[in-house]
This record gives sequence, structure tokens and C-alpha cells, in this order.
Amino acid sequence: MQILIRLEVWGFLFFFFFFFGPFMCLNCDLNMEGQIWFLPRSLQLSSFQAYKLRVTHLYQLKQHSILVSIGEDEEGINPLVKVWNLEKRDGGNPLCTRIFPAIPGNKPTVVSCLTVHENLNFMAIGFADGSVVLTKGDITRDRHSKTQILHEGSYPITGLAFRQSGKTTHLFVVTTENIQSYMLSVKDYPHLELDTHGCGLRCSSLSDPSQDLQFIVAGNECVYLYQPDERGPCFAFEGQKLIVHWYRGYLIIVSKDRKTSSKSEFAGNEAQNSDKQVLNIYDLCNKFIAYSSIFDDIVDVLAEWGSLYVLTRDGKIHVLQEKDTQTKLEMLFRKNLFEMAINLAKSHHLDSDGLSEIFRQYGDHLYNKGNHDGAIQQYIRTIGKLEPSYVIRKFLDAQRIHNLTAYLQMLHLQSLANADHTTLLLNCYTKLKDSSKLEEFIKTSESEVHFDVETAIKVLRQAGYYSHAVYLAEKHEHHEWYLKIQLEDIKNYQEALHYIGKLPFEQAESNMKRYGKILMHHVPKETTELLKILCTDYRPSGGNEGPGMLEGKKANSEEFIPVFANNSRELKAFLEHMTEVQADSPQGVYDTLLELRLQNWAHEQDEQIKEKLHNEALTLLKSGRFKTVFDKALVLCQMHNFKDGVLYLYEQGKLFQQIMHYHMQNEQYKKVIEVCELYGDQEACLWEQALSYFARKEENCKEYIAAVLKHIENKNLMPPLLVVQTLAHNSTATLSVIKDYLVNKLQKQSRQIEQDEQRIQKYREETMRIRLEIEELKASPKIFQKTKCSICTSALELPSVHFLCGHSFHQHCFESYSESDSECPTCMPENRKVMDMIRAQEQKRDLHDQFQHQLKCSNDGFSVVADYFGRGVFNKLTLITDLPSGKTATTIEAGLQRELLIHTKRST
Repeated sequence: MQILIRLEVWGFLFFFFFFFGPFMCLNCDLNMEGQIWFLPRSLQLSSFQAYKLRVTHLYQLKQHSILVSIGEDEEGINPLVKVWNLEKRDGGNPLCTRIFPAIPGNKPTVVSCLTVHENLNFMAIGFADGSVVLTKGDITRDRHSKTQILHEGSYPITGLAFRQSGKTTHLFVVTTENIQSYMLSVKDYPHLELDTHGCGLRCSSLSDPSQDLQFIVAGNECVYLYQPDERGPCFAFEGQKLIVHWYRGYLIIVSKDRKTSSKSEFAGNEAQNSDKQVLNIYDLCNKFIAYSSIFDDIVDVLAEWGSLYVLTRDGKIHVLQEKDTQTKLEMLFRKNLFEMAINLAKSHHLDSDGLSEIFRQYGDHLYNKGNHDGAIQQYIRTIGKLEPSYVIRKFLDAQRIHNLTAYLQMLHLQSLANADHTTLLLNCYTKLKDSSKLEEFIKTSESEVHFDVETAIKVLRQAGYYSHAVYLAEKHEHHEWYLKIQLEDIKNYQEALHYIGKLPFEQAESNMKRYGKILMHHVPKETTELLKILCTDYRPSGGNEGPGMLEGKKANSEEFIPVFANNSRELKAFLEHMTEVQADSPQGVYDTLLELRLQNWAHEQDEQIKEKLHNEALTLLKSGRFKTVFDKALVLCQMHNFKDGVLYLYEQGKLFQQIMHYHMQNEQYKKVIEVCELYGDQEACLWEQALSYFARKEENCKEYIAAVLKHIENKNLMPPLLVVQTLAHNSTATLSVIKDYLVNKLQKQSRQIEQDEQRIQKYREETMRIRLEIEELKASPKIFQKTKCSICTSALELPSVHFLCGHSFHQHCFESYSESDSECPTCMPENRKVMDMIRAQEQKRDLHDQFQHQLKCSNDGFSVVADYFGRGVFNKLTLITDLPSGKTATTIEAGLQRELLIHTKRST
């Protein structure tokens, strides 16, 4: 039995007026005049004559302007069914579109009830003899419909109702003894008996969709609800039921009340004892009595224009209007019936903001009563509408932390939490030391809970829940936080290194640069191996390869050299590995490896190992990787006193003087001579520097001086006077040292003088001969007798060209080979050499005279010499000539210049 709370949500407004005609609605009492009356909202009555005798039943469709009536035109004749179209008129009256007799076959009987389907395709008429006639098709036309007997029985039909669910149509049939359901959408109309008790006339109705279109049958003890295939819930409402209606989610029941009332609600002031009728309006969904009152002799309860009208036998109409939702809720709030208010609001489809306000008030009520658990459940239902801080402030007390935790959990589940809420929730977990809840929260899938992951990691780390923070960082790929916790808090260096190896290339590279020194300090071997992979052919471990990782990537190995601070052994292994597998490694790798090998070599005490390190360093230098950084490699070798490396780099850089000076500093005399022999042809001044070096030595270096003088003599590198002056600085060098050199030099000069005198005599004779030829040419004619061209050696043909020197040419040969019209092509090269020599002598003579004059007149003779030296006056001048004596002349000229320079220095 359902216990219902009485709540007056319907208000009685006023007595309407005395009324002397039937109300045009679903059913009406017997009308003996045969008229149908209309009462519009303007309250202006109108009527028309529908039958000659009486109207027994009316049914007006809700969705169509169609009225179906049953009445009698003649006494003793079976009643007629008439269908009226209220929108069309026939002589001022509604148009009657169809008339047919309401009889089950040929048996005369009384009509007990009438119902019409809203789709105008079904109409059912119940009779007192227990039969039901079904009209299928267009009920407004005769030829488009078919009438048949659907049900036959021995008990009067007391109620009919159509139920439409999708494409399925059912007809409920209730008698005084049973209830049946017919399926009209299937051929042969199968039926099912739902119950073995029935009800009286007007004691059944069909609910609306809020109660799933259930068929309501009111017995004297209970009210039953039925589905087409089963019986539903029942409600124990006492009293003999007279009328049952369903209106907007309310069940309206008129029943007899045999209790004696001291004062009727609508009676006079005097008490009376009589049978009263009680009008009850039930809200079955929310389980309360919406209205209850006692009336005298209710004819019917009618629903129209948003109100309920109670028609009583004394000719009065009472109107009941439903109070608005807000008023209902306020009544419930005053009685602290918040659950009922919530159900009422939902049934009235109150918006979410309105519901949230009810939940808030309910929560406040429970909170003030001290029911914090119940209050937090109501506050949870306000999430999304009520500001979370309103609730959080109420439960910040440590004793209510469980309630606060529940609220914050739901806030996260609905993805409405911010970073502060996440921080607060995790702090609640840590304060409660509820590891299971904490794990459940952080291990929930992202689709279920949304929170600020970084904030959660910070809070967990601060609270000391490192394993949870690490899990969260790994799950959400916050790599920096994962590594920071592993390395700084947990000190699990091995796991951190393994995690880096699973990251994509860019992230692995950046994290190794950031944490490489820490990892190298604690797990040097494993870190070095990972760096080798990272800088050669990196692919993430653990199957994290994406489409872009099919080809391995490699980092710049030079950038990771600082990681190996104070780990020279691992650094050497790393650098050697890089140079072996990648010949094109960055230059910094080779530079660092060279420096490392030189350091190891310099500090090694074992001779065998030192020799091995020496060879390794020299091999690296000879690899050709230091051409662009020659100076840097040289500095490294000099810093570590790596002699062979320095000499090798000097040689590669063609720094021959530096090589010789290096041996000079170490007083390696034989090496000095070797350097001169090896590189003297490329740089002749090496011999001169060697002579000066040995000349400054006070030791007995006659052997080395003799070797140098011999080479100087053979190559004619220095004037004898300069040699003598150079050796004059050596106290141990006697005349015997340079005796052979001077004798050989004087002999060569004597031979050269003889050759020069012979050449002079030859030039004189040649000059006399030329002069004679010139005189002859001036005094006598020249006969050209040559028959062949001096160029092509072919026979001469006119036109031809002849020169006084005796050469003749074809004109076309002359034009092709001659550079000047006035010079013989054959004699021109020799003549040009002679002219160049003459001009050179003239220039030398003029320059010598000018130099001597300025040198004598100047107060600063050194500046004059420096000026002429800068202008290139003292540079060697070489004349290109085929004469074998040309080289000798040039050498003599160079010697003269040098002697002149030395003489000038002495004068200064």
C-alpha cells in the first residue's frame, strides 16, 4: 500500500454559475432533449439539435475537430452513431459526415461506453450485453470503414481505451468482471486477459506518457495500472469509486465518503449527515495527494482550458486551477519535503538551474541538521551549476575531510575541476593516508577523470608519494617530471637512464644534455653506451617507434663532451667509438680526443704504455682531420711538449724555419743540417740561417760549417763577403775553415772574368762588323738573292718582303707571323734580348747613382736603405735569356746588391 502525503497544489477559485445543459466533453449524462450544447471560453452557450429524443454519449477528439455522438431518434429503436465535423457547417449546424446504427449484429442492446482513436481509423463501442463493436478504417465515411464485433461476453462493458505505441495499436476492454487487451495491429486481433476483476462505468482511464500510457482501473479497494501484456503497480485508495479521469499526470478519482462531516467544505453553516462524494487528485509519480475535497453529488469532472471543472448535480460548476510550480516548491520547502520537491521539479521538467537550486537548499538543510554525509550528496548534484567554493568552504574542517574528498572526486569525474581542486583533492588523500583511493584516482583513464596532471605530480611529490608521482608522469608522458623525481628524489639512476632510452629522439637528446652529468657520475658505463647509440643510430627501445623512426637518427656527439667531466676513461671510449663508426664526426670530437691522448701520454710513467699512447696520438695527427684547425693542434702539442707532433705539424704547415729553429733550440746540429738538406730547395734562406747559427756557437762546429759552406758555394746562396762577415762572429772559426771556400770562389770569379772579357771582345768584334755593314748599306745597293721563304722554306713568289738582314718572306707569311711591320720576325727575339739587357743596365746605373746620392746626403742612412728595400730594389732580378752566361750575370748582380747592402750597414 502506497503512503501518500497530502499537499494542496490545486486551488478552488469560485463558484461558476448555474447551468442547465450538458457540458460538451468526453461523456455526459442523458440528454432528454436531443441537443448538444457548446460552452466556449467566452462562456456563451450555444446548441444544435443532434437527435430527436436524446443524446446518450459524446466523444470529442483532442487532435481533430471531430465529435462522435450516440443518441436516439425514435423510441424503441436501436441508437444511432453520428460523426460531426465541427469545422464545417450545414445550415448553421455542424456537418454530420456519417450515420450508422450502434448495434452488435441484430440484437438490440444499450450502449455502455464509447471511445475513438485519435488517428480516426478506429472506433469502439461497448454494450451492456458484453459485446464490443469495432469500426476500422475512416470513421468519418461509410464506404471507407468496416464494422465488426470484436468481443462478446456475458458481462457489461464498463470501459474502453485505445493505446498507440509506435505502430502497434491495442484496445483495452474492461467489464464488471475482467480486463482484456486486444492487439489491433495484427490480423485476427489476438487478445490477452490481464485480470479477473473489473470495475464500474466511468471507473477506468488511460494515462499519459508520464505513466507509460498505462490503463487505469479503479476498484473499491485499489487502483490498478495495466500494460497491454501485464499488470503493473497498484495503489490502495479506499472508498467506492464513482469517476476516474487522468489529467496532465494527475489521477482524478471521485469516490463515496460515508463518514459524517461536521462541516462540508462547500455546504452551508449547518452540520449535515449525508452521503458525500470526495474528489481526490493524486500525483502518482511524486507520491502525494495534490488535492482533496468533499462535494455534493458530482456529475462529472471536466478538464478544459488548463483547469478542472467539477459539475455537481445542483447545477453548479466549480473550477480548480493548478498552482504554479514555484508555489508548489515553496510549499514543499516550508515543510522540508526536499525529496518530494526534487521529484516534482523533475516531473514538471524544471531546468537544470532550478533543480540545482533545490539541491543546494536541500544540502544546506541537511548541513544545518548536522547530516554532512547527506548534505554532500546533495551538493554533488549541484556540480556544474553551483560554484564549488561554496561547498568547499563548508567542509574544510579536518573532521569533514571525507565529505570534501567525495565532492572533489565527483568534481573531477565531471571534468569541472581546476588545478586548485586537484591540489586540494590530492592533499585530502595524503592527509587521510588513503593510498588505495589515491591509486584509483591517478590510475583512472583520461576519459573518466580530467585533472591537471602537472599539478597532481607536484602535490604528490611534495607529499612524498614518489611512486604515485612517477606513475602519473610516465602515464601522461611528462618526461621531465619523471626524470626529475627519479634522479632527485628516488635516486634510481638506472631506471631513469632506461626511461630516457625509450623516449623519442628529440626528447632523449634534450634530457641527456640536461641530466647526463648526474647519470655519468653514478652509472658511467651505461650512460656512455646510451650516448654511443644516441650519437650514431638511435631508435627508442620498448617498441615506441613511430612512422618517423624507421630510419635511425643521430645527435651531435660534440655537444655531449661536457657530460664526461671528470670521467676521462669513459670520454676516451666514447670519442674513440665515434671516430671509428663515424669518420665524419665533428671536429670537436677529434680535438678533444687528441687532447685526451696527449694528456694520457704526458702523465704516463710506464714506458711501454707511453710508447703506445705516443703512437696513438701521432696516428690521430696523421689522420688528416686537423688541416682546418692546424693552430689548435699545434698549441696542444706544444702544451704537452709532444715533439714528434710539433715537428709533423710544422712539416705539414710548411713551416721549415720553425722546424730548424726547434732543432737549434735543442742543439741538434745534425738535425739542423738534415732540415736544410730536406727543405733547402724550397726555402734557400735555411742555409744562411744555419750558417749564422753555427757562426754564433762558441763550440767547435767546423764540420757543420764546412758542410753549410759547401752547399752555399754549390748553390751560390751568399756573397763571399757576407760569408766572411758572418763567420767573423765565431771565435773558433779560423781561416782554414773558409780557405777552400774562398779559393774556390776566387777561382770561379777569375774564370768568370775571363769569360766576361772573351764575351766583351766578341761583342766588340760583332759591333765592328755591324758598323761596317751599316756603312756598306749606306754606300752601295743590297742585292736580295734568296729564293726561299725564311718562314715556310717554300719558293718565293711575288709579292714578297725582304729585310736588310738578309731574310725574305712571302707577304702572307710575313703578315701572319710578324708582330711589327718594321722588324724581321727571325731576328726580332735576339734583338729584343739585347735591348732588354741594355735597358736593365741603364736602369741599374741610374738607380745605383740615385741611391748613392741619397745615402750620402741623408742623416739617417738606415731609413734610406729601408725605403729602397720596401720598393723592391734589392730583390733579385732575373733576365730571361738563352745565353748560358745569363744565370751567372744575374748571380753576380745579386751578389753586388747584397755587398752594397752590407757596405751600407757598415757605413751606418
